[in-house]
Amino acid sequence: MLLTVSGPAGSGKSTTAAGLAEALDLEHVSGGDIFRELAAERGYSPVEFNELAEEDERIDRDLDRRLYEIARDRDGLVLESRLAGWLSGDHADFRLWLDAPVDVRAARIADREEKPVERAREETLRRERSEQKRYHEYYDIDIEDLSIYDLALNTARWTAGDVLAILTAAVERYDPAADEGRYPVAVVDDFQS
Repeated sequence: MLLTVSGPAGSGKSTTAAGLAEALDLEHVSGGDIFRELAAERGYSPVEFNELAEEDERIDRDLDRRLYEIARDRDGLVLESRLAGWLSGDHADFRLWLDAPVDVRAARIADREEKPVERAREETLRRERSEQKRYHEYYDIDIEDLSIYDLALNTARWTAGDVLAILTAAVERYDPAADEGRYPVAVVDDFQS
């Protein structure tokens, strides 16, 4: 089984994806971890690296190609990234989108990164504008189009444990045989070359 967990920064992707992987005995791969490693290797913060990626599309395309190959080549996996649902194409069995209001997400990020909430909010919005622009330019993806996801959840409404319980129950009750009528998912293939 391949599950994808997507959503904006601070939505609970990492916590939820790790919890799902453990609960369902699956491997967890985080696109955010890979992106942060690439940024640190080059001496940039994630925000700075996002902005650099606006000028050098090889950064996004390299990361996206890696994530696509992981989705294509591996099973028994929770793949977490902003674009995981899109990058996985027909390989994903279940696509999840997590979100929360920007103020909630900024507070989570501020707590995690030990910075003022207003700074976290400003950086988050700047990063999201940058990513949204690139996703549209490179792949013609409207990140706000949630039609490809099997389930979208506002994580501000429940505790992290409750979110995990809700999503674990949904995935466990998923019946692949009932997928016969599922509409096809647009496959992004520009990152493959």
